[in-house]
Amino acid sequence: MRFLRALLVLIVLCGLFVFGGRLLYPLPDLSEREISLARPVNDQSRLGALSASLGAQNPGKTGVLALESGQDALISRLALAEAAETEINAQYYIWQDDTSGILLLEALRRAAERGVRVRLLLDDNGVPGMDGYLSALNALDKFDIRLFNPSTVRSPKIMGYAFDFMRMNRRMHNKSFTVDGVTAIIGGRNIGNDYFRVGENDYYVDLDVLATGEVVQDTVNVFDDYWNSASVFELETIIPEAADLSVFTNRAQEIRDAPEAQAFFTDIQSTAQAFIDTPATLEWTDVRLVADDPVKGLGIARPDQLTITRLTEMMGHVQDRLDLVSAYFIAGTEGTTFFGNLVAEGAEVNILTNALNTTDVLLVHSGYTKYRRALLDAGVRLFELKLRGGATSPSSSVQVKPFGLSGASLHAKTFAIDQRQIFIGSFNFDPRSAQLNTEMGYLIDSPDLARRLSRAFDDSVPEVSYQPRLSAEDRLVWIEADDAGDFDVYQQEPGATLLQQITLTLMGCLPIEWML
Repeated sequence: MRFLRALLVLIVLCGLFVFGGRLLYPLPDLSEREISLARPVNDQSRLGALSASLGAQNPGKTGVLALESGQDALISRLALAEAAETEINAQYYIWQDDTSGILLLEALRRAAERGVRVRLLLDDNGVPGMDGYLSALNALDKFDIRLFNPSTVRSPKIMGYAFDFMRMNRRMHNKSFTVDGVTAIIGGRNIGNDYFRVGENDYYVDLDVLATGEVVQDTVNVFDDYWNSASVFELETIIPEAADLSVFTNRAQEIRDAPEAQAFFTDIQSTAQAFIDTPATLEWTDVRLVADDPVKGLGIARPDQLTITRLTEMMGHVQDRLDLVSAYFIAGTEGTTFFGNLVAEGAEVNILTNALNTTDVLLVHSGYTKYRRALLDAGVRLFELKLRGGATSPSSSVQVKPFGLSGASLHAKTFAIDQRQIFIGSFNFDPRSAQLNTEMGYLIDSPDLARRLSRAFDDSVPEVSYQPRLSAEDRLVWIEADDAGDFDVYQQEPGATLLQQITLTLMGCLPIEWML
């Protein structure tokens, strides 16, 4: 009885804390907010005229270009920002305060000051310590910033989780960069040095795609849906006092003076002009945008409004092979059955994810390991991206060609269906992407891109990964090919210490898979 009384008191106190927190730190009222939509496309702008000309030659199609290297991905964004004349719409989960992050913010500031409308939509979790920079930029006439599911407590932000956990546990994982309504970049990369391989620190294996043509209007429409959604708030309603612009410009000058930034300045203008002058590098084909409805951020989305529903429908039509790359991969019971059924129906299923020594989220790896044996039992071929050259930390790079898949840790999210179609986007095959975070990506009809990914699984991926298998004795082992063409066999998780193995086991027992 005493225990029950104490438990009741604790529940009441927690309820009062949650109620009091929401009362003291309420979300802003959105009832009077007006709908804000993208500007019409200006066919007289440089990018608009180019898109109109190419569109006339390829009616109903979209031109795509895979951005394989981090440098290409960064310079393309910078170049497009410099070429912008009408509007820039950018939507990101993480935007870091580092060389690439500040360079891109500075490019957006310059665009706004020359009259370009800039709309920047950021997940509040992914911009720690940047309130000053963002509030200063948001005060500019043409620069509008909004935050997805923000914490009303700004310092420390994590306190917002204490009294509004269910809302704040839902994040906006989308990544898109659209210029003048005619050219877009989407994919797996957030904004930061880790994603663009700037500097000497660890970096991610990742993939983006640049698109112009038919699908870009759909991308703009989805941005508008998010921009006006009930999970998104004007920055000035969350951070009412704007910092002086010098707070940002001083930081930008500091970045511009850094040695690693100098190389980009010589390339930006030439890259922008090269994009205008050499449209033949694009492949023109059918592209479909797949995106979660923003009501997912409120936890009220129907199954037909979810990306996971559409992706599983697409993959359900696999006949020959499915080649899937997912940085964070947790199949779950339903996913394990789904992939197993594809194999049972005669398809080859290949999946590449991070190994223990390349993952940057140990909790996710613990979720993956719970289903590894069942996937292997079902006939799924698994590959775990490893460290190279006997390295003991992710500071040594790995190389997977084609697609420039090189880095210390896998972050790409892509899959190819029957060597005909390829998906490139932000979606990880884990419960968080499926049910909690909002996601987006392009499904591209491109045998060329799809075959390149399939060839990587056939040729390169086995060389740079551990291959979990079940031995004749039904034991889980890992096969590693060496440079001499021989194979090493591991009886336990490669590179795992005893403490890591114990930690993985304990983590796997936690009832938190739905959040991973």
